[in-house]
Amino acid sequence: MVNFNYEADFKLNNEEKLEHWINDAVSEENFKLGDVNYIFCTDPYLHKLNVEFLGHDTLTDIISFDYTVGKIIQGDIFISVERVQENATYYNVDFNNELLRVMIHGILHFCGYKDKTDGQAKIMRSKEEYYMVRY
Repeated sequence: MVNFNYEADFKLNNEEKLEHWINDAVSEENFKLGDVNYIFCTDPYLHKLNVEFLGHDTLTDIISFDYTVGKIIQGDIFISVERVQENATYYNVDFNNELLRVMIHGILHFCGYKDKTDGQAKIMRSKEEYYMVRY
């Protein structure tokens, strides 16, 4: 089950469609969907988590906490709506496309994909694009 939570002045208008899309991606990666919580928040909210839990004193667009057990995808995905908007502007892409990219990015981490090396990041970007097209 996908839960959408809001700690910012923001609200998705297509939660059901997004939940189906996420579930389909999880299934295609040969996992099952457990409980995934998306928390849409502000830069200060996410910055505090970044410092407290990861020791990073920087702004970021997403932090994911993976509680996956075996093949059951579970976790919390915190997304800064402000950071997504700024990144969309910086990369000259539509806000909704950037939001989809970040949302699926967290799920892909839960499926075992990494993005620390150039090779891993290339695979991650390819998977993001693959699933974004399917939305």
